[in-house]
Amino acid sequence: MENNKELETLIRSIVKEIKQNDSLGQSRNRSSKGNGIFKDVDSAVTAAKHAQLSYASCSLDTRKRLIETIRLELRPCVEEIAQKTVEETGMGRIEDKITKINLSLDKTPGTEDLESETITGANGMMLYELTPYGVIGAVTPSTNPPSTIINNAIGMLAAGNSIFFSVHPGAKKSSCWLISKLNEIACNVTGINNLIVTIEEPSIEAAQEMMEHPDIAILVVTGGPGVVRQALRSGKKTIGAGAGNPPALVDETADITKAGSDIVWGASFDNNILCTAEKSIVVVESVASKLIDSMEAAGAYSVKEKRDIQKLLDMTLTENGPNKKYIGKDASVILDDADLPYKGSPRLIIMKTDRNHPFVMKEMLMPIVPVITVGDFEEAMETVYKIEQNLKHTATMHSQNLTRINQVAKKMNTSLFVVNGPSFAGLGAFGEGPTTFTVATPTGEGTTTARHFARKRRMAISSGFSLK
Repeated sequence: MENNKELETLIRSIVKEIKQNDSLGQSRNRSSKGNGIFKDVDSAVTAAKHAQLSYASCSLDTRKRLIETIRLELRPCVEEIAQKTVEETGMGRIEDKITKINLSLDKTPGTEDLESETITGANGMMLYELTPYGVIGAVTPSTNPPSTIINNAIGMLAAGNSIFFSVHPGAKKSSCWLISKLNEIACNVTGINNLIVTIEEPSIEAAQEMMEHPDIAILVVTGGPGVVRQALRSGKKTIGAGAGNPPALVDETADITKAGSDIVWGASFDNNILCTAEKSIVVVESVASKLIDSMEAAGAYSVKEKRDIQKLLDMTLTENGPNKKYIGKDASVILDDADLPYKGSPRLIIMKTDRNHPFVMKEMLMPIVPVITVGDFEEAMETVYKIEQNLKHTATMHSQNLTRINQVAKKMNTSLFVVNGPSFAGLGAFGEGPTTFTVATPTGEGTTTARHFARKRRMAISSGFSLK
């Protein structure tokens, strides 16, 4: 009889626990909408934390298989993702968005980036391993939402983390669609739901809440200086990718025809919304006319009249900064609104200005690029240094003089320095090396990959473990 009572008590306890777990599960389901999309920050982060604890026990081969599956299953969706993004944000070019998304899929490093280090000797062995942080809070911009999300997701998942994406409100629909798709792929491969999450209504307040959430282990911010400063004040480890104002230097030794084509290609790519894109051109006067001719041949529209330059300035720059109406818009849209006649489909608008002109010193994020002429190389080097404003982000140079190239590279001290090519070669597009859309200049990591999203841990084994 006593045993029966004990058995009954045990059964009741088990039933109660099942009901509680079922209730908790229903509550979690109610807090989410779709796959990985939640109503509030706390529910999303909590779900991502539970997911990461399970993911941490998965093998490196599972992570590798997940990355391979993301590349495979997103490939047929690339054009759709690009179109959704341009339609929602009104910025950039569909064909260039396609290039950037494919770049993220093709050239973002996965688990192969997590290299271990070992030292052995008479006193034993020392091992460095790269391990997960936990839940990463990632802030993404409206200028490059899909490429940044895919690029970050591959690197962060490769390092063993789960991710809460704080997406820009101006790109919430396309971003949520992509995050839900990524989460679905991750769940199908690993059996773990909510490895990639976000909320259905992103906002500045929600981003701040995420930054302060105790279960967010590290912040990765790709955006303007304001959001980077906010993240740095959180007290958490932060990888911050801030603004840039990249100048292009062209000296008299350069292949001018190639330089003109490269600059137009780089500066007009996705309508200049990349922080790495050429924002101004400093050219030695003896080759300036030839460079402008080369740029016009490559698709640039040259504005020559001062009144027309002023009209463009009044139209595109406000007291609060660049006019959002024209950020990321085609050059033809800007020229039409300025009532400037043109032929064909110009990709870039150029004009001669002085070095202190607002078009030079402001990051406009639109296909308007000023040209500044200088007397010689030394003046050019000092001018591009002042224009870049010590942001240390990106600079480009066209020259055949190796000594000068070395001088400028050292002086600029930028995270990206591109020589004799379009700016996007520094991101791996039509250039060598891995790609990234989080160039962490303010916090020093530079071009980030999976290893930057992992903790470097050291294990020391005293005595033995050496075959020397």
